Amino acid sequence: MKIPQNIKVAVDAVVFGYEQKELSVLLIKRGVQPFKGSWALPGGLVLENESLEDAVQRELAEETGVTIDYLEQLYTFGKPGRDPRNRVVSVTYFGLVSPNNFKISADTDADEAQWFSISKLPELAFDHDTILKTALRRLQNKINYQPIGFELLNNEFPFSDLENLYQTILNRKIDRRNFRKKILSFGILTETDKIYQPSSGRPAKLFKFNDEKYKELEENGFHFEIKFA
Repeated sequence: MKIPQNIKVAVDAVVFGYEQKELSVLLIKRGVQPFKGSWALPGGLVLENESLEDAVQRELAEETGVTIDYLEQLYTFGKPGRDPRNRVVSVTYFGLVSPNNFKISADTDADEAQWFSISKLPELAFDHDTILKTALRRLQNKINYQPIGFELLNNEFPFSDLENLYQTILNRKIDRRNFRKKILSFGILTETDKIYQPSSGRPAKLFKFNDEKYKELEENGFHFEIKFA
């Protein structure tokens, strides 16, 4: 029996940023209907001869001016009615960047592109609120089996910056002593001979990521049970 089907495939990107102890997400203001003038995740339909990976990179670059070497596939959203125009299935991706590394610029279907704090989000178009919450949960869970921070911190940083990054993503205070002991045991940080002098407080040693060990743990995964304060 032939089953009639008219389903379109789209991609959407959840790009998280981290700056000054704040987690943010990159959004675009839609320039076309439906939801014209509303904020949404960057994304759009996949072209006929285009891979999903190429499509999400293209849409992200066109609508925000941001390019990311690697975006991780998150989930496929296909609930009927999620797009009022057609039956659309969206394959979503997410990634991490440092916002100050990019100059964002909107084009094509987007009127504006802007970073928004996770704690101060506007109302989102389509089912993008659900997509964003799913991506945030994935990021929070990912901390327990894969080291993060390489893309978000300076090349050299005080250990407190890594603590603040984890606390910001988890939105909870962590047991700092336990966290330091476990992170250092994985060998992903190398202590430098440089000292960081904050405007207030005691000076602190600077660390940098051990690229080889970091990539090894990224590929193989690790189990890191975080204790909270």
